[in-house]
Amino acid sequence: MGAGQANHPENLGTAVLGAGPAGLTSAWVLARGDHRATVLEADGTVGGIAKTVEFDGYRFDLGGHRFYTKLEPVLQLWKEMLGPHLLTRPRLSRIFYRGRFFNYPLRAQDVFQGLGLVESALCGLSYFYWRRRLRRMQPRTFEDWVVRRFGRRLYDAFFRSYTEKVWGIPGSEIQAEWAAQRIQEFSLLHALLGILGVRRSSAPTLIEEFLYPRLGPGQMWEAFAERVEDRGIPVLLNHRCVQINHHAGRVESVVVQTNGHQRRHSVDSVLSSIPLGELVHSLDPPAPEHVRAAASRLRYRNLCLVALMTGEEEPFPDNWIYLHDPRTKAGRVQNFGAWSRDMVRDGTTCLGVEYFCFDDDEIWAMSDSDAVALATADLARIGVLDPEKVINGVKVRVPKAYPMYDSSYREAVAEIRGYLDHFENLKTFGRNGLHRYNNQDHSMWTALLATLNQTQGASYDVWSVNTKAEYLEEGPLAEGLADLDLVA
Repeated sequence: MGAGQANHPENLGTAVLGAGPAGLTSAWVLARGDHRATVLEADGTVGGIAKTVEFDGYRFDLGGHRFYTKLEPVLQLWKEMLGPHLLTRPRLSRIFYRGRFFNYPLRAQDVFQGLGLVESALCGLSYFYWRRRLRRMQPRTFEDWVVRRFGRRLYDAFFRSYTEKVWGIPGSEIQAEWAAQRIQEFSLLHALLGILGVRRSSAPTLIEEFLYPRLGPGQMWEAFAERVEDRGIPVLLNHRCVQINHHAGRVESVVVQTNGHQRRHSVDSVLSSIPLGELVHSLDPPAPEHVRAAASRLRYRNLCLVALMTGEEEPFPDNWIYLHDPRTKAGRVQNFGAWSRDMVRDGTTCLGVEYFCFDDDEIWAMSDSDAVALATADLARIGVLDPEKVINGVKVRVPKAYPMYDSSYREAVAEIRGYLDHFENLKTFGRNGLHRYNNQDHSMWTALLATLNQTQGASYDVWSVNTKAEYLEEGPLAEGLADLDLVA
């Protein structure tokens, strides 16, 4: 044992690692089943990347977290937790490119009007050329996936610059899975026919509104934590699991660090939503060398959010804008007054300017004052903010915000998954627990399945969630659990 580490025989029951949407959903399922458990959260606040930050009378997200799902049990659980505090909000999100706004998801009529006749014609020709050329090719990278569906010219216009801002690597090095999960299908041919008056037999439905907690997403996860604790499962903040001790395929204890001290606790099982690589490196005895090497290959993209408080009540009407303009280092900006007026002071709003980075990037080490100046200049440069109206600001660092889908991630995850499958009482789930860019509802669903696997001996395939739309929304698993009772 290390310095300051004491041996305590106290049994935690099931140790749930992480108190974000996934961890708290797992804890809620355990509480509903009257299982003994303890939630261990390294941060001082619940919610993970979906928490809400409070600063100088304002509340803001680390990004922007809308509540939308086709999973009825998840939807009912959200409504149960917050009731009238769960608002229905209209959605408006746009792309800013070449000094113009384009609706997102992309709509052909907006694209044609924004790009002009000549450029639109070139985009149309590019679309038909690449659709024909790549029709038999299985897309391997993000660039392949988008070019096959949109054409290279639209890829260069609307996807290349933003994607490289987000990930810091070319689209040719990002795997196609990310595009399949995050970009809504869009057929230029069907859109063209629609403009000409030829209607499709069935058009995809755009998400025009979503649910949102009155005081931000953190309000939801605070409600979850309170309900979980009311049912006898403690949620321990500032408690980081630094070691997982195992023998013969079973986890026997965990070492928890808090206030500079470490304690060993016996456990019945571990349900983990912490980063997959972090989990592997915490195992004692250590995982085999090839598994640890795989864990070290997993990469993440950090987020720096700069919150700007401005005396302009509505500098723009959008919930968020994607900044494809190369004149800005920022990738996206949120308008939290458009999410909920109760999050901002009267007559003002709060803008969340998002910078995606690695640990060694300038923005990560930049002081609050310099970051606020940078964000103010970025938005002023493209005309979406009056810099004279900025009244305050703060920078928030979010490490390991986005699991990266680079060229080595798939093989690395497969190595780790194969090794972890040998543990009978250790399950992983959630965005970081699966190294998958999941939304909140996907993360909650994987937590639900993993917890049922552990407590009921079920065999749901947690790793298949959010890999195929039909699995999540129309498949036999979703149908079989559609009537699952998760509410109190």
